Amino acid sequence: MKISYNWLKQFIKLPENAETTGELLTDLGLEVEGIDTFQSVKGGMAGVVVGHVLSCEAHPNADRLNLTRMNLGNGEEVQIVCGAPNIAAGQKVPVATIGTVLYDEKGESWEIKKGKIRGEESYGMICSEKELGLGQSHEGIMVMDNELVPGTPVAELFEVENDEVFEIGLTPNRADAMSHWGVARDLKAGYQQQGKFLELITPSVSSFHVDNRSLKIQIKVDDSNLAPRYCGVTISDVKVGESPKWLQNRLKAIGLAPKNNIVDATNYVMHELGQPLHAFDAGKIAGNEINVKTVEAGTKFTTLDEVERELHAEDLMICDAEKPLCIAGVFGGLGSGVTDSTTQIFLESAYFNPVSVRKTAKRHAINTDASFRFERGIDINSVEYALKRAALLIKEISGGEITSDIDDLYFKKIEDFQVFLTFEKVNKLIGENLEEETIKSILASLEIRVNNVTETGMGLTIPSYRVDVQRESDVIEEILRVYGYNNIKFGDKLSLSVANTSKYEDYKIQNLIAQQLIGQGFYETMANSLTTPAYNDFSDDAKDEYQVKMLNPLSQDLSVLRQTMLFSGLEAISYNLNRKRANLRTFEFGKTYHSFVSGREEKKHLSLFMSGNRTAETWNAPNFPAGNFFYLKGVIESIFQKLGILNTLKTKTGKSSVFSESLQMSTKKSKLVDFGVVKRSILKKFDIDQEVVYADFNWDEIIEVAKQHQNKFSAIPKYPSMRRDFALLLDNSVTYDEIDQIARQTEKKLLKDVSLFDVYEGENLPEGKKSYAVSFVFQDENKTLTDKQVDKMMSKLQYRFEKELKAELR
Repeated sequence: MKISYNWLKQFIKLPENAETTGELLTDLGLEVEGIDTFQSVKGGMAGVVVGHVLSCEAHPNADRLNLTRMNLGNGEEVQIVCGAPNIAAGQKVPVATIGTVLYDEKGESWEIKKGKIRGEESYGMICSEKELGLGQSHEGIMVMDNELVPGTPVAELFEVENDEVFEIGLTPNRADAMSHWGVARDLKAGYQQQGKFLELITPSVSSFHVDNRSLKIQIKVDDSNLAPRYCGVTISDVKVGESPKWLQNRLKAIGLAPKNNIVDATNYVMHELGQPLHAFDAGKIAGNEINVKTVEAGTKFTTLDEVERELHAEDLMICDAEKPLCIAGVFGGLGSGVTDSTTQIFLESAYFNPVSVRKTAKRHAINTDASFRFERGIDINSVEYALKRAALLIKEISGGEITSDIDDLYFKKIEDFQVFLTFEKVNKLIGENLEEETIKSILASLEIRVNNVTETGMGLTIPSYRVDVQRESDVIEEILRVYGYNNIKFGDKLSLSVANTSKYEDYKIQNLIAQQLIGQGFYETMANSLTTPAYNDFSDDAKDEYQVKMLNPLSQDLSVLRQTMLFSGLEAISYNLNRKRANLRTFEFGKTYHSFVSGREEKKHLSLFMSGNRTAETWNAPNFPAGNFFYLKGVIESIFQKLGILNTLKTKTGKSSVFSESLQMSTKKSKLVDFGVVKRSILKKFDIDQEVVYADFNWDEIIEVAKQHQNKFSAIPKYPSMRRDFALLLDNSVTYDEIDQIARQTEKKLLKDVSLFDVYEGENLPEGKKSYAVSFVFQDENKTLTDKQVDKMMSKLQYRFEKELKAELR
């Protein structure tokens, strides 16, 4: 939100400069993110002065140029070459002196320098309106009042405005501060806390009166819940045209482009008081009646941006006797707006239901200054005041007469909210004992009325414009922000409580695994849980019937919650590849969402993605692919090893529509992870042309399994281990995992490790066979093993391999 410093000073005579005022605003909770400068004429016409043309003669070397002698008020005469057809001796003209910086229509600067034009020296430039930024005329130089004194800065004559503009990061709860008036109220309270009592100057509407009653527009509201208050008045004989410069400058300073004096007046009052208004061309209102109602679903309506929209049955509309004119609180209609030919207007000021406006704005993807305010809640009791203020301003700048009484439909007056504030809770939440008089002073500066005071607290009345202050804690927050967070003293002691939590808490295990992955070169990502339903076509893992839809999506691409972690991860990989980041290792902790017949389901996952090489390209080392199936398997096993559950898991071939080849690791009861190589057909959808491996962990299941398996620690064995190897001839269908499981089941006590160190397939082997070279490590923690004992265990292993796997020793 942009707030003009000059505009603020119309409400309150600020004793500080803009920078100091910005610091106070930030302390009050209206965070100033930056202060920009605004000049009604870019550059401020610095260096441009009034010049007196002493003489004007034809240029000796050019037919269309003139040599002029100028008095610039500094006691010296200068020569300037000028090509304007209307230049003449005796004129007073604006002269840009040497070193002056001027700006073109695109905002690009150019500096006036001493130069030679066709052999004659020139010490400046005589300017046109366009060159000064004062208008569009460029046919000749600008001729000024002959009474002006040479050397007078031109900026003083044209009231060039210099302003400073605050960019305020407004939080959604501060609906009361969505205007210059609201910000000025906060500043008044802040300065009062510093001992500076400033008067808040509000625009007067005491001169409002009805000139005649020649144009009556009948107002009807169908649903008072959607429009609790609606005011309107007519103004006739207006002359639509340009707004005065001061008004244009106010709007330009906060980033608004002036339209015409009627529209500008409504925008001005909205940013001044926080009350949105709308002006209709009264001549286009059929039947001289306004109906505030909903219309039939599917009704077509063209808004001011010339976009035809299809209305929803719950969209509140402003209609006449025949047709819709405006989407209430959101956007005006193309057919009822003010144009250059408008002579009569109907001026609207209303309070619309915030929820209704928010839904309509989201539904049609429209975000306007009006909807921004209505959505958050405006002051219902300022509706009529703002209408009078706008009507008087329109009369002032466009002429016209007020030709009807104000029709004010206020169905149920909203009373100011009542809160009881206890001193004990104030001191407890703030952490400091505030004096009763200090509390009263702060409340008074915030226009919160103290009705009664008891030994324990005080009864308060909250003004209607503070829609966010409804509870005792809200009032305490108001007291604290005005008192100043920086004024709360630090205590001599630090008190804290130590939580007695399990080491298997989700966040602890998550942090443990995250740190391990980071140590292995992974980067954590955080993707949006909202995604596009188009991804459902890419795999069978996401289905239309299971998706959770958003009621008011921001766009079609963010209209459903994700059913899988895969596609958001591939979006990140594609984004990085497009920016020449080819070597990627990422992980994400996130959730997936499904809607089943039995109800909605939300599950937490850990996803891993790897693609490209493990290290950057270098001349003295080979490139090892990170997007490698077996490298991913090693990372997954290291995670389960860290959690102490690796040896409890079984590995088998996975079945998934997203993998070209995959494995699955699980316990007897639940699947913990699916991982594999993502199909090329899916990668192509994301413009990824290199291999990607992906793992999807069921994190909720992993936490439960981890809780049931505690790590056990033992002393380092004193006695040596013994290793024996087998070269096994096996069918191609036999997996290493089967060998590992049989071995560990056969000798549970002394077998410490099994590993595969060589695989051979090819010549000299029977068809359909392969050779696995497997090592076995044995160790007794209480004594040294003998060869006889190890031979016996190896015989057992050989027997089982031959019986269950049809293995042969080579």
